[in-house]
Amino acid sequence: MVDILGVKIAETNLQKACQKISHWIDNKEKKYVCIAPASTIVDCQENENYKKVINGSGMTTPDGMPLVWIGKAKGADIERTYGPDLLQSMSELSQDKGYRNYFYGGTQESIELFVSKMKEMYPRLNIVGAEAPPFRKINEIESDENISKINEARPDILWVGLGSPKQDFWMYNHRDELDASVIVGVGAAFDFLAGIKKQAPFWMQRSGLEWFFRLCTEPKRLWRRYLIGNSKFIFYLLRDRFLSKKRGKVTNGV
Repeated sequence: MVDILGVKIAETNLQKACQKISHWIDNKEKKYVCIAPASTIVDCQENENYKKVINGSGMTTPDGMPLVWIGKAKGADIERTYGPDLLQSMSELSQDKGYRNYFYGGTQESIELFVSKMKEMYPRLNIVGAEAPPFRKINEIESDENISKINEARPDILWVGLGSPKQDFWMYNHRDELDASVIVGVGAAFDFLAGIKKQAPFWMQRSGLEWFFRLCTEPKRLWRRYLIGNSKFIFYLLRDRFLSKKRGKVTNGV
């Protein structure tokens, strides 16, 4: 486990993450998985309840390269574990192990296109349901109906694509009501794999420039997250470094 500004990030990679999820399913352990970019770390600094949600997960994987770089600087054996990659790797494993998959998120149009693409890529994947909730805040009756639909399908893995932090709070708040062994929040993975949104070239992902690519493709929606959020992330890191040095001097009696 790597502590980044009080947020617990799993010391993992794609293979290890898949093995852990598979272990939970095989042993009927109920867990939820968060996938954290730098913006999640920032949000956790400003919302203690959100930090509680993230730190209460069975595993929070590093979705952004800055988290990987920080982890490696601390000596951790850690690699980027990206939502779409995790979904694809687990889908491959699900074909072999017969896991039941349910997809929750997106719009009706996008979820239908996504499911169609997944059936093409993974013809033996057991998809037991797919649901696109409304963008507005749903009432208690609608929430109960959605949860009942999911539970009736008896999924081993429930994939949630509502975007962060919404999907993380949703998983946390409903974890005890849902019968799925593992719930995984994967953000925009449905749209990426359906081809609705473009993914950054691999070299940009590996060099930590995916944020710039996404900002260029969705400036109106993402400018605040990346321009303000990235600045805050750097500020919080520098502040933590300064305070750590200050505490060190006090401890040493300087």
